[in-house]
Amino acid sequence: MDQSINARAIILAASAIGVGFAMIAGIGPGIGQGYAAGKGAEAVSMNPKSGKQVTMIMLLGAAVAETSGILALVVALIMLYANPLVGFTTGTIVVAASAIGAGLAMIAGIGPGVGQGYAAGKGTETVGKRPALQGPIIRTMFLGQAVAQTTGIYALIIALVLLFANPLIRLL
Repeated sequence: MDQSINARAIILAASAIGVGFAMIAGIGPGIGQGYAAGKGAEAVSMNPKSGKQVTMIMLLGAAVAETSGILALVVALIMLYANPLVGFTTGTIVVAASAIGAGLAMIAGIGPGVGQGYAAGKGTETVGKRPALQGPIIRTMFLGQAVAQTTGIYALIIALVLLFANPLIRLL
């Protein structure tokens, strides 16, 4: 049995680690969505007549809170099924570190997931209290969620640069 470890095996192993790191980002949406759902249940208990409106706001807000988890999943799937780093035969350490770094970058998605879920929860809670203001509340909620997503988008950009246009590899 061959005991040597080739560059491809190292890059694949680092990619597997990166995939695991990327999926840590799912913590944020889980917390955020749980908060939104809890606030939805609380709002309905306070004002049962607003149940349909509250549920709609909660579901819309929770869906937006999931985006950073989806972005992390996309990076993980790219590394598993279309990994552009696997073909490199030089600079194995830099390429392997880039695979791990791409996954680590996606951990930044925890913040947007929590923040967007918090916005969804507060929007849901407020619609329960003041259903007549649903329109302005939902617009404000979505705007806040969009701003909260920026760090998740930055993380995605860094992960994609590390995978597809890595300036470090050119320095070898």
